[in-house]
Amino acid sequence: MPMPQAGDTAPGFQLPDQDGNSVSLSQHAGKHVVLYFYPKDDTPGCTTEACDFRDEHSALGAAGAVVLGVSADSTERHRKFATKYSLPFPLLADPGHQVLEAYGVWGEKSLYGRKFQGITRATFLIGPDGRVKQAWPKVKVSGHVAEVLAALGAKGAAPAASTPAPAKPAAPAKKPAPAKKATGTRAVKKATPAKQATARKAPAPAKKSATGKTAAKKAGRARR
Repeated sequence: MPMPQAGDTAPGFQLPDQDGNSVSLSQHAGKHVVLYFYPKDDTPGCTTEACDFRDEHSALGAAGAVVLGVSADSTERHRKFATKYSLPFPLLADPGHQVLEAYGVWGEKSLYGRKFQGITRATFLIGPDGRVKQAWPKVKVSGHVAEVLAALGAKGAAPAASTPAPAKPAAPAKKPAPAKKATGTRAVKKATPAKQATARKAPAPAKKSATGKTAAKKAGRARR
């Protein structure tokens, strides 16, 4: 059968979960139901998808949605899978493929050139009125749960808002540095011209003339 589309009435069902409890679509009337079909328990893609639904289970519940997983695995395999990864929602066993066929997710598949009968990974968001609100016919695991939350108008757990850091007080204005006195080499250089000027202006001592020396000698002789 073809997959139900948005606006179609969702096919009813009644299947056992991992604990043997009977679960039906009608018992969730008035709520949103996230019905997701997956190929096989405890395989890489299916484990990632289940754990993503587990991690956002509180957000999905807060948006008024119930999560139900469905595959052709037995209730025993479902129980081991749910226990191993602490899955908080029912996993419904459909080994006879009745519900899988009703939702158009059971059929021929191809892998590495080999054809076989199997489950197409798909999700249906069923509204409180029992009609399909949105369908994802070929689910890509990465980011899928975020798409479901967006369709519900909800958001995943957001990180706590960080408190803005207080504004830093303005640094006080720096006082202008006092003018430095000229010291050292510059001062010496400035003073040197003045000293040179003084030396130049000082009169040279009078030299005794040769004539004066001769007269003194003669006077000495006369006295003798």
